[in-house]
Amino acid sequence: MKLNGNSNGEVHFSGPPEHREQAVHVLQSLGFVEMAGVLPWPETPPGSGEAPPGRRILAALRRRRGLTQAALSGRTGIPQRHLSEMEHGRRPIGKKLARALGRALETDYRVFL
Repeated sequence: MKLNGNSNGEVHFSGPPEHREQAVHVLQSLGFVEMAGVLPWPETPPGSGEAPPGRRILAALRRRRGLTQAALSGRTGIPQRHLSEMEHGRRPIGKKLARALGRALETDYRVFL
């Protein structure tokens, strides 16, 4: 298996196609999120005191889906101002909001926690 990485947290793999599903499952269990073939690695270590990686994942998934904060607000009922605060680490993303975001962005809600 070949591994390529870069400074923006993306990790790219190539390997046998018949093992793709298994590899994705294992990587997701470690906190990776599949984004159009890219599984981002959280840059902030747990317990570092910095904002959690869920905020970066929120912004990345929203952009990947081609949504503005206003459009995501319309899909989730979460005020646009709150989405901005979440993306900038000034508002926590709790389980209830994570579930709404997961449904709207068609991803597992746990990536935001």
